[in-house]
Amino acid sequence: MASMLNPIRLMLLDDHALILQGISLLLTPHKDMHIVGCFTRSRQLLEALRAKSVDLVVMDYSLSPGEVDGLNLIRGLRLRYPDTRLLVVSAMHTPATVALAMRCGASGFLGKDMSTDEIVVAIRKVAAGQVYLHPAMAIELKHNEVSTRSAVEISADSWSDQGELTGLSTLSIREREVLRCCLEGLSVTKIAEKFSRSIKTISTQKQSAYKKLGITSDNELFKIRSQFEHG
Repeated sequence: MASMLNPIRLMLLDDHALILQGISLLLTPHKDMHIVGCFTRSRQLLEALRAKSVDLVVMDYSLSPGEVDGLNLIRGLRLRYPDTRLLVVSAMHTPATVALAMRCGASGFLGKDMSTDEIVVAIRKVAAGQVYLHPAMAIELKHNEVSTRSAVEISADSWSDQGELTGLSTLSIREREVLRCCLEGLSVTKIAEKFSRSIKTISTQKQSAYKKLGITSDNELFKIRSQFEHG
């Protein structure tokens, strides 16, 4: 159990300095927590982790354009630092995104509309080895178990009886980028912001990719996720 003599060692990652400052100010009065560092770039975080281990990383899910995407960052952190727990704090607080993040190794997920008390509770629970989700999100995930499974558990096997996935080799780099973001749970609007492109351009690239792959919906994209990521 964390205490003043053995506080929870934290690192914070968010591409908005104001968010970092707010979380830092919120946590500073809690003597059972010690913020080791605050970072706006994933590279900075990784360099810091190589130099000093921590108990918990509180991280955003969607960083600035050019940054590693949220899922790959979670996977990488879990692989390199298996003893470090991950708590995601993001505006992208949707069932699909939460399910994907938890599947990839996050131990907790909060929306940025959380209460100030909730992040403190979440940090303590995750640092203690527990999983934390907002109660309403936990209920929603449970009630939408089928759709959650389609996002995070259905593998290429569920698509195999329809034949091999074709069209992967014809996807452009930008079309692949858009589909990866869709699999992370990003909306067309968020993808447009991430890559500084227009919503119309992103929508066109998404539909073009769907046509090449022979799919028509996000649910079908999630079903072929394994083939897409390894193709």
